[in-house]
Amino acid sequence: MPPAAFTERLGYAFRDRALLDQALTHRSHGALNNERLEFIGDAVLDCVIALALYRRFPGVPEGDLSRIRAHLVNGKTLAGLALALDLRQFVRLGEAVRRGGIDSRASIFADALEAYFGAVFLDGGFEAARAVIDRVYAHEFAGLDPAALGKDPKTRLQEWLQARQMPVPEYAVVGAAAAGNPPSFTIECRVPSLALVTSGVGSSRRVAEQEAAALALAGIAGSGDTGPTDG
Repeated sequence: MPPAAFTERLGYAFRDRALLDQALTHRSHGALNNERLEFIGDAVLDCVIALALYRRFPGVPEGDLSRIRAHLVNGKTLAGLALALDLRQFVRLGEAVRRGGIDSRASIFADALEAYFGAVFLDGGFEAARAVIDRVYAHEFAGLDPAALGKDPKTRLQEWLQARQMPVPEYAVVGAAAAGNPPSFTIECRVPSLALVTSGVGSSRRVAEQEAAALALAGIAGSGDTGPTDG
């Protein structure tokens, strides 16, 4: 499918089609690739998101705004947006990359989305880029909770329990294979006051604890209690 089909989804028509082609070209495909446009897009995205948060949350202090912005522009969020936009089918990749299966790497498509923002900025100016970014982020902005967004699951779970004067969760290693490649840890998150136990698995204790906490949050929400929103 031609790259123009992608930009039509976002309601922007390029005057300079070469910028669109470059934005959707990975470095494995050729010398004229999207790395420089990604540099521009990263800065434009930071500015647009900062402006949007400043206007939406007039009472939120700078530190919290910075935390929320960091969450909204990080690679994981960008990769999720790129996946939702089906960007993968539009990015040009070198044959070696495709044969190696690396084209499934989320970072490639997160970078391409930033490069696209940069291309729109160079082609149509700040307002054009802002309009496109606002459309891409519409779902992310809907229902934003500044108090929770960007906090990791362990922090949100602990704060939710403390707000209700409940003891903090207990975490225990119940399985470990440190010699593996990669290593694997299984952690239980125990919330005795709610008779809740969940297990998380990860390549480190921290990752496993976060997964267990996230499952505990999901369990609280599923029980009908009003759990903390997922940032």
